[in-house]
Amino acid sequence: MAEAADFQGTSPSPAHRWLRRTGALLAGAPLLAGLLQLPASPAAHAAETASVAAASGSRTVDVSLDSLSPSAPTDGDTVTVSGSITNKGKQTVTGAHVGLRVGPSLSGRVAIDDAAERTGFQPGLDPLEVGGKYVQKFSELPAGVSQRFSISVPVKELDLGSDGVYQLAVSLSGQTSAEPWEHVLGIERTFLPWQPEGADTRTKTTYLWPLISTVHLRAETGSDAQQTPVFQNDELAKEIAPGGRLDQLLSLGGDLDVTWVLDPDLLASVDAMTRNYRIQDGDTTTAGENQAVAKEWLDKLEKTVSGKEVVALPFADPDLASLAHHGTDVAGSLNHLKDATDVASDTVDTIIHVKPETDFAWPVNGAVDPSIIKVATSAGADKVIARSDSLRETGDLTYTPSAARPIGGGTTAVVSDYRLSTEFQGGMTKAEDSTLAVQEFLAQALALNLQEPNDQRSIVVAPQRMPSASQAQTMATAVKALQNGNWSEAQSLSAAAKAKPDPDATTRIPSGSLYPHSLKNQELQTSDFVTIQDTQGNLGKFKVILTDKSRVVTPFGRAIDRGMSTSWRGRKDQGEAFRDGVRGYLDDLTGLVKLIKKSDAKLSGRSATIPVTVQNNLVQGVHHLVLRLTSKQPTRLKIGNGAYYEQQIQVAGEHSQSVKFTTSAKANGPVTVTAQLFTEDGQKYGDSVDFEVKVTEITPTVMLVIGGGVLLLVLAGFRMYTQRKRAAARQAVEEQKNATGAPDAEGGTAAGATAEDGVNGVNKNAAGTVDTVEDTERSKDGPDGESMSESGADAPEHPSDPAPDTAPESTDPSGTGERVDR
Repeated sequence: MAEAADFQGTSPSPAHRWLRRTGALLAGAPLLAGLLQLPASPAAHAAETASVAAASGSRTVDVSLDSLSPSAPTDGDTVTVSGSITNKGKQTVTGAHVGLRVGPSLSGRVAIDDAAERTGFQPGLDPLEVGGKYVQKFSELPAGVSQRFSISVPVKELDLGSDGVYQLAVSLSGQTSAEPWEHVLGIERTFLPWQPEGADTRTKTTYLWPLISTVHLRAETGSDAQQTPVFQNDELAKEIAPGGRLDQLLSLGGDLDVTWVLDPDLLASVDAMTRNYRIQDGDTTTAGENQAVAKEWLDKLEKTVSGKEVVALPFADPDLASLAHHGTDVAGSLNHLKDATDVASDTVDTIIHVKPETDFAWPVNGAVDPSIIKVATSAGADKVIARSDSLRETGDLTYTPSAARPIGGGTTAVVSDYRLSTEFQGGMTKAEDSTLAVQEFLAQALALNLQEPNDQRSIVVAPQRMPSASQAQTMATAVKALQNGNWSEAQSLSAAAKAKPDPDATTRIPSGSLYPHSLKNQELQTSDFVTIQDTQGNLGKFKVILTDKSRVVTPFGRAIDRGMSTSWRGRKDQGEAFRDGVRGYLDDLTGLVKLIKKSDAKLSGRSATIPVTVQNNLVQGVHHLVLRLTSKQPTRLKIGNGAYYEQQIQVAGEHSQSVKFTTSAKANGPVTVTAQLFTEDGQKYGDSVDFEVKVTEITPTVMLVIGGGVLLLVLAGFRMYTQRKRAAARQAVEEQKNATGAPDAEGGTAAGATAEDGVNGVNKNAAGTVDTVEDTERSKDGPDGESMSESGADAPEHPSDPAPDTAPESTDPSGTGERVDR
């Protein structure tokens, strides 16, 4: 962007020009003397030059400027500069002193850039010392040694002219044994903004103060009624604890007139920490203990932002550029941005009782192209925070225009100033870095105001999203000095967006080819959005069966938003692990509603019922599910009235339910049967279960053959029984005849027989009776001794059916040869 060559009234006076010329001649005198004394030998000349160069130069001593107060002095002030000097050379510096040098005012913002990049002392360009008593002397400074300095000068002694930005330098002059004359051995430059009186027209400046963090909450929640949240680590507690990054941002911003930019996810995460929570790091889970810290931080935030403008980003700060460049290739991805935007306002209002602005979109680093603008406004935002290094001026403007730019379609680009917005991106851990950044920020702000002193403009400063604690401290110092200065006044972001746009400012959005490669390399890829969409699809199928959808839809919806967060930039592996973890956890929950595996079954007869068990290990009930049983060979085994049959099911939380299906057999043989759960809209749910039913139907012909065989066995047994009974009777008669009518060898009845006739006859009969009973019992047995009463031992068993809604059952498969109910 073109800059004005000079500001009105900022040209140096003739006396100043004469002093600078004289100073330049004096500074060059030692160099001239050295040239006149050069040896005649070229080799000797080269050796001496190398020796002097090694031990001398304006970088021999490091000058650190650690503080400058006041940052923007006015009439009557005393400027105090403090810091340290360190001898980086190999020789002791003697006769040294530290002095201040104040140059002429710089002619614009580009001149400030050039001056900030200069290193080393340059005679003619660097001004003379203020000198006099405003120096600090050091008799010697040994190699490697540091010394502190502090110099105070009344502002009237600095001989500052009209309003403008003056270059202020701190230098150390001295001599070494290699260069035994006084010369500058070290220098550090900064800027001194000079606006002693209030400007006729002040720049309206908007400073965004972001409260944004990385993703901390996991998708998992406890199974208890409170759904105890689970954090990835306890880093958030460190950030909001006293002295932490977010605590310092809150405290520092409370003293400033700024526009607060909040990520609702941060508020939701801290709010979750106010109750019981868990921390899961790998396989280790511990109870969180920072409830009091979280409550204190939220209370402090609510009081701090009360009455201030608060802008809420979409939930979890989605990466708009990644969505535009890769997410639109995946159907449904933009719906997540809409959901994240819709929930933002309610989240902020519910937690800190402030109604935020939600019509601003903030792409990373304010870098835009047409696709980013389209995505950013797709969820309802009509204002996009861009940056001037992206939306560059293409005309011949000699000044920085106001931030608001109408870019068509009812959308306003609010263009933040690149120089002011990037001023505090360094480490800022050293006092010197912080001091120089503050002074350059104030210098650029004053130079901007002096460009068009009669035309008031609205400028926006959008710093980095997550400033460190040291960066926040430096930002606060600079903003406070700016707001206490005489050339700027604070303004809200909404007011800046509504300000009258400059008709000559560019409104052309740069093409996608100009989008910075450094930013594009950090974006989420198409595969990441595929993972997100897979999770969303699984969530859609899961939620329709739940009796309490909010326990799943809300935490997973917010987890999906977190998967698209801008905070994953530069953390590719962590982002992928988070998204995979969300998808995996949802799969685990979905798998808690499932079919119990069945072993093969036997079906004897024409019809029977087959039980199938559905197990619900969720803490809530499920409904709107359909269980379908399908026969792979319906000509052999029919289920219901066709190849398959469906039944609606409803299972209470942590219960199982068995569902019976009526089947009919048409032919013998094995048949594969498939059980599958479906949602009511016809989507498959979970894995199917296959099992085999062995059909062994008994036909009427077989029954006749079996019945005939049994009848023959009965008749044969009866015949054997009667035959044995008749034989036993004949034998008893014959024995009786022999006992009463046959004489013995001596012509009489046998004495032994006669004596035992009354007893042995009975005993004989008794013995015969026993034999007859045994024969009779044997006649009741089959040919192999098997009891006829067990001829039906192969008849099928009839187990009782399980209860319709039981306590959780074992998921082990049933035993081999499981039978089904008739």
